Amino acid sequence: MTSTAPTSGLTPGAFSAQVTAITSAFGDPTRRGIYLFTRESANGVTAAQVAEHFGLHPNVARHHLDKLAAGGYVEVAVERTEGGGAGRPSKHYRAAADAEPLEFPVRSDDLVLTLLGRALSMLPREQAEAMAEDVGIEYGRTMALALQGAAADGDVVQRSFRSALHTVADALTAHGFAAHADQRNNQLRIINNHCPFGDVAIDNPVICAVDRGMVRGMLKALYGDTDPAIETSLPHGDRYCVTSF
Repeated sequence: MTSTAPTSGLTPGAFSAQVTAITSAFGDPTRRGIYLFTRESANGVTAAQVAEHFGLHPNVARHHLDKLAAGGYVEVAVERTEGGGAGRPSKHYRAAADAEPLEFPVRSDDLVLTLLGRALSMLPREQAEAMAEDVGIEYGRTMALALQGAAADGDVVQRSFRSALHTVADALTAHGFAAHADQRNNQLRIINNHCPFGDVAIDNPVICAVDRGMVRGMLKALYGDTDPAIETSLPHGDRYCVTSF
């Protein structure tokens, strides 16, 4: 007698996006080791501690930790090291309490998305797009603050535009967009190979404004004001979504 594993209802695209999210965070063996090292530390770790433990340059250690943070596997807090004097506070990385790397963390609630799509469809298009983008901007800013470990005044460390764009792509991947940053004809872009909004976005393309808002909100916190434009989108029948700058 044979048994079959229960299905999760994932579409091939959603499954691929979730695998991409996991491999983006844990495809590198050093990063896997850093994650396990972080989990073993009740007080969290700093980039300097990771660098010393794994024999890495501090910038390389910080890159790995930021990748894990973008995926939601570690949390970031800006703290002063005990006994460290009056120097600049350092980032501490702790394993996220609810992060289980092998349990496909990306989820979408079809009912909520459907209701959101219907609610937006009842508004004039321009008003619906503005509302959807505002929601995305606020959520994106919240994501950026969590990635950076916001200081008491809510500020985050500013990055170069290219660095910020790659961080945004990593965060979008963790949310099911299977995103990456690239450059074409001297123009930087974010390409999403999957849309976690699924059929709801096809029925209500105005929801794409949420995606644009998330990108705009994250970049505003990480870099500064930008004006992203959606060149192509899956809901309009294109092969993937492209946001350009």
